[in-house]
Amino acid sequence: MTVLTVPAGAVDAVSFLTMGKAFCALATGNVLFPSFGLAGEGDVPVARPAIAIGAFMAGAAVAGVVLTRLAERGRPWFPVGLVCEAVLLVCAGAPALARHGTGAVPAQDDRVALVAPAMGVRASTVLRVHVPGMPTLLSQTAIAELVNDVLRRHRAALCGMTAKQRLARTRWTATVGGIFSGGVLGTLLLVPLDTGRALLVIAAAVLLLAVVGMVAPSPVKEPVPDSS
Repeated sequence: MTVLTVPAGAVDAVSFLTMGKAFCALATGNVLFPSFGLAGEGDVPVARPAIAIGAFMAGAAVAGVVLTRLAERGRPWFPVGLVCEAVLLVCAGAPALARHGTGAVPAQDDRVALVAPAMGVRASTVLRVHVPGMPTLLSQTAIAELVNDVLRRHRAALCGMTAKQRLARTRWTATVGGIFSGGVLGTLLLVPLDTGRALLVIAAAVLLLAVVGMVAPSPVKEPVPDSS
């Protein structure tokens, strides 16, 4: 889960900076951009973030159904989710590289419509894993949990905590740090590569994680999220 947060930050660096100011992974901004546009304020896109929201929801919905059925049949659903995510990233990156090479890529809705559902697939995959404090696509909750925990135990170092407390703080820190690191790496290393190659690099990283998931599966067969 820690490693998966890094591609999430990288995807948003690439999508926002090279694909027309739309977030494909961290969708909070996409919800706000159309509201700004409808209010007639700010030079922000409206259609592209709206497409990203719809595509994200579609990817999450389809993945939720497929992964649930795989889990019910005892199939390895976690690597399948990562492979589907990587395939969608390749479908977005390969045409951009073929059409534009290393030159500037104009903002187009079709790439957003492929990258955003890939992140929706990720969201459903991670939701099924259900590691508390590590959603991989959402940093606000982790930041709030971490800040409140530090305020409650401001005198307690990691060595003075219980194992459960240390684990929770470590997970929150890893989520925020991973997304931030992915954004930095995406901006400094991937954005200069151009949109197509950047998406292919991210897809390769996700495929590598899928292979690791198949070779070394988790001993926990099927965690059940708490719906309360």
